[in-house]
Amino acid sequence: MESYNYSDIQEVPLGNPRFRAQVERFLQANGLKMEAMDSYYTISDADGGILAGAGLCGDTIKCVAVSESARCAGLSSPLVSRLVSEAAAAGFDNVKVFTKPGNAAVFSSLGFRLVGRSPKAVLMENGRGLALYVEYLASRRTEGRTGVAVMNANPLTLGHKYLIDKASRSVDRLFVIPVREDVSMFSYPERKAMLEEAAKEFPNVEVLEGSAYSISASTFPSYFLKTRNEASESQMLLDLDIFASHIAPALGAVVRFVGSEPSDALTAAYNEAMRSILPGRGVEVVEIPRLCLSAPSCHSERSEESPVSASAVRKAVDAGSLAGAIGLVPLFSAPYLLAELAGRALRLELEAPLKPGLVGPDGPGAHADMDFGLMSAAVGAIRRSMTAHIDLWKDPVVLGKAVEVDALAASGGVNTHRGAIFCLCLVVTSAWRHLLGELPGMDMMQALRELIPGAASAVVPSIDTHGGMAVNRYGVKGALQMALDGYRPLFEDWLPYYRSVEGEEYALQKTLLRIMSSLDDTCIIHRRSLERAREVKREAASLLGNFSAEGLKEMNRRFSEEGISPGGCADMLSLTLMARSLEI
Repeated sequence: MESYNYSDIQEVPLGNPRFRAQVERFLQANGLKMEAMDSYYTISDADGGILAGAGLCGDTIKCVAVSESARCAGLSSPLVSRLVSEAAAAGFDNVKVFTKPGNAAVFSSLGFRLVGRSPKAVLMENGRGLALYVEYLASRRTEGRTGVAVMNANPLTLGHKYLIDKASRSVDRLFVIPVREDVSMFSYPERKAMLEEAAKEFPNVEVLEGSAYSISASTFPSYFLKTRNEASESQMLLDLDIFASHIAPALGAVVRFVGSEPSDALTAAYNEAMRSILPGRGVEVVEIPRLCLSAPSCHSERSEESPVSASAVRKAVDAGSLAGAIGLVPLFSAPYLLAELAGRALRLELEAPLKPGLVGPDGPGAHADMDFGLMSAAVGAIRRSMTAHIDLWKDPVVLGKAVEVDALAASGGVNTHRGAIFCLCLVVTSAWRHLLGELPGMDMMQALRELIPGAASAVVPSIDTHGGMAVNRYGVKGALQMALDGYRPLFEDWLPYYRSVEGEEYALQKTLLRIMSSLDDTCIIHRRSLERAREVKREAASLLGNFSAEGLKEMNRRFSEEGISPGGCADMLSLTLMARSLEI
């Protein structure tokens, strides 16, 4: 038998369709299906046929297989050692493996310990991750009847709060475990913070740290894909085995609470698996009916009862509608919705192509120091920073400075969004004040026009910025003066115009041209001249009046070559999109 070693192991380029198909065929021949993986490593024979392979997804080894002809060649040990090494290089010191039960002995010989099992899969790890988590859980254990609820809360809704309320009434202590996996619209720190805010109303409720051992990419990856198949059935059984064997005993939990699931087949199947398995392991399962709220019927004037769901909130936010989401969440969840809508506005602006002279997916425009990837990183940092600094929302100026620091850190010091940060922080904090009860007789748009000028009045004018120098030299209106005026062009011109073209193919680009035709953009004034900025306004108005895609492409080409970047107009486009989200 030919011997193999570490140097025989090669990474397969999964992005190449031919090699990916080869891995898929190899896995299928060995009774496995292709799963999401960051990388896949193989040992091949002289003809290029795969003898053994294993993949890595984060800290978890997956899709481990050895061809029947090579199962006595000792290929598993060098292959697994390579993946452990790769995981360690990526910063993971506790590597897990998701594999068939028949491979458990092999991994045990390589230093892996069993975490959980199901009839068709086992999860093992080579560190003390589970032991440390169990020790942490045991330290929170209390006397009396104890219950557990595991929640994703993406975001936390009135339904989650209702479940916590109902569950807390039937136990002496309720532990809430947030799903830690960060593949949701709202991050783990955000979801945990919302749960902690909800728990403040219930003295016997404690929110614990989440882990990789409960509804995670390691234990139950299908949960996040919402796919029900043979693999998902095996994963949910493994997840529940870990809960029954380790988590519940550490907490002294005798009951697990779940919400009823009327629409998601996978979650409904998970609930059914709990009812089937956990009572036999000493844990009662209590299913709490989903909270329903009245909603207008599409077919009559009557109101119909609809279950509250986080997916409905996310759908409304995805569509850019605060009004469609706000009635389904407790008030303390609102800032997270506002921050997500602000991030959405920035992403929509950035992702629109053919913006004259501006960075987009089609190129860097007039910029040598920015590109789409850099701008995307800054947008993500702004979105995260807004909720990381919720304690600063009472002061939009302080909030804006904190967000700007985080954005600059993400962009390596390049000023990508200073103007957008300024206006969006004014808007989200003003919207938040209105939701808290200020100006109750007004709708959101009226309230914003009243609240924004007062918030902006706390800003100290600066001539150190490019915009400030242009304002000081030429007397044009800068970002601060526009805010002090309550963004009149936004509410009286740009937003109504966007509303009139919304849904058209070039709605964002047309709205940008509308803004360009009326705004004295200090970015253009600084980079070129006041006269050129005025010419840009005339050119934008002319193209908008006789719009064509070819004309837009030509303007983009000319502005990019000439170094004209209407960055202030891009900021106002983001502001317009944000205002539209607050309007519907």
